[in-house]
Amino acid sequence: MESSNINIVKTSSSRLKGIDFDAVEFGKVFSDHMLLADYYDGKWQDFRITPFENIEVSPAFFTLHYGQSIFEGMKAHRSPEGEIVLFRPMDNFNRLNISAERMCIPQIDSNTLLEGLQELLKIDKGWIPTTPDGALYLRPFIFATDEYIGVRPSLKYRFVLFTCPVNKYYEQPVKVKVETKYARASEGGVGYAKAAGNYAASLYPTQLANDEGFDQIIWTDSKEHKYIEESGTMNLMVIINDTIITPPSGETILKGITRDSVLQIAQDLGYKTEERKLSVDEVVAAHRNGSLTDMFGTGTAVTITHVSAFGLGTELFELPPVTERHISIQLKKDLEAIKRGVKSTDHDWIVMV
Repeated sequence: MESSNINIVKTSSSRLKGIDFDAVEFGKVFSDHMLLADYYDGKWQDFRITPFENIEVSPAFFTLHYGQSIFEGMKAHRSPEGEIVLFRPMDNFNRLNISAERMCIPQIDSNTLLEGLQELLKIDKGWIPTTPDGALYLRPFIFATDEYIGVRPSLKYRFVLFTCPVNKYYEQPVKVKVETKYARASEGGVGYAKAAGNYAASLYPTQLANDEGFDQIIWTDSKEHKYIEESGTMNLMVIINDTIITPPSGETILKGITRDSVLQIAQDLGYKTEERKLSVDEVVAAHRNGSLTDMFGTGTAVTITHVSAFGLGTELFELPPVTERHISIQLKKDLEAIKRGVKSTDHDWIVMV
């Protein structure tokens, strides 16, 4: 798709003036434009860039009733030379299509989405923060648009990609609770897809954890609540005896792009990594014998966020100060440098706009 095939309507009044990029809250300030497309008559069409605005819907709007909706999360950064840097965008768009397949949503061409995103970023490049922790967060999503009350896949859909300048998702290391009653996902379910309903289902148990003083949950398997899966908005990693261990992605665990990148960077640096089942008992035992030296989450929004403590039942297990966690500090430093075009990589991860 050439840019000439995208209908572009620019805003007559930019909201960029007066934005304090140091003070923006995550997910609350939105850029001037968005990329859209619609699926009808059996194909994706009408790719366009318009001013960011509300979407009017019918009370019979299909997504409101049946939740046929998926999304992704990405970021754009500025290189030291002022270029726009995208980190693994094709992986995000390909994962969007994996989610689409599971949720009965028509596939959308990843190359077309990348070209549309590049046009959008050229228009809204002024919204990309240059602050140390800043980035332009990119939110592509697809939702059903039929006006119909009846349980079947929709015949019409809309793709939208809007952006927002952000700073850190978590300002401090987080305290997490090991969840032993509620489950995020089960075998045969939609846990590996970034489906909107997955996050809706997590809100109540997370709120209960918040009420107990925790920031997030460590989800465990739905059968026995014995094995660690992921943590709220993040994939989870621990370091035991200088080995980075993370549960394997699968039907119940999102295959995180940041997760995979961190593992690859760790291997490139010579650290030992293991993707395997990780039991709660193993983590607790490692804490008790002193071999558990780190626990952290990975994700687009959170990058690498350290866990300060985890709770299990009535016990709280404190982890070492972040300043002593040399491996994860190095991983975060290298990941950020690659994402911002400061450090080169042999991996095909970077797209310059």
